[in-house]
Amino acid sequence: MTPVLEAVDQDLQGTFQPVGYLILIRIPNLPAQMKNWGNLYRPDENRALEEIAQLVGQVVAMGPDAYADRTKFPSGPWCKVGDCVMLRAYTGTRFARVMDDGTRLHYALINDDTVQAVVSDEMVANIERPS
Repeated sequence: MTPVLEAVDQDLQGTFQPVGYLILIRIPNLPAQMKNWGNLYRPDENRALEEIAQLVGQVVAMGPDAYADRTKFPSGPWCKVGDCVMLRAYTGTRFARVMDDGTRLHYALINDDTVQAVVSDEMVANIERPS
C-alpha cells in the first residue's frame, strides 16, 4: 500500500462521504506474487477473501462527527486522512469498488473507536493476519 492516497481514492472522496462517526478505509490488494504459494495455486476467490480480512488499511475519508466526542476522545483524533491504521479483521462494512479495467479495490466503513493503532509506512508491509 502506498502512503499517499492514490488518484482513485481521491476520486472516491468527492463522491462517497462517510456519515456521522464513520471512517472510510482503503484495504490494500494482496501482491500479485501471493497468487502462488510454494507449489500450490491459490484461487482468486481465496485471495479475495484474504484481502477482505486484511488488518491494515489507509484512511481515505472521515465522517463529520468522527472523533468529535470529547468525552470519548479527550486527547483528540486517533488518526487522520492518509494515515495507515490497524483494524480488526472483518470489522465494519466491507465492500469492493470495481474499476473499469476489472480491478477490485477493497474498502471498509468502520466506527471511529475501532481503529486499533496508527501504523508506520515501513511497518505496513510486514503485518499479516495469522493463518
